[in-house]
Amino acid sequence: MEQSKIQATLDTIRPSLQADGGDVELVSIGDDGVIKVRLTGMCGGCPMSQITLKQGIERYMKEAHPEIKSVESV
Repeated sequence: MEQSKIQATLDTIRPSLQADGGDVELVSIGDDGVIKVRLTGMCGGCPMSQITLKQGIERYMKEAHPEIKSVESV
């Protein structure tokens, strides 16, 4: 998986998170198809962050990049 393509996809998600005071940053891309991200700002401590991660970010990333197996927060 090419980092610039993954980053570009995250950049399309970023404005929605920033509208709620949060953000997301790419930490790593594993050879196993696992993308690791860090939720920051309001998203970092939000009790709903796992829902945002799995039902929002992960779903969108998998649609854009079918080779992605999962997106995890670190």
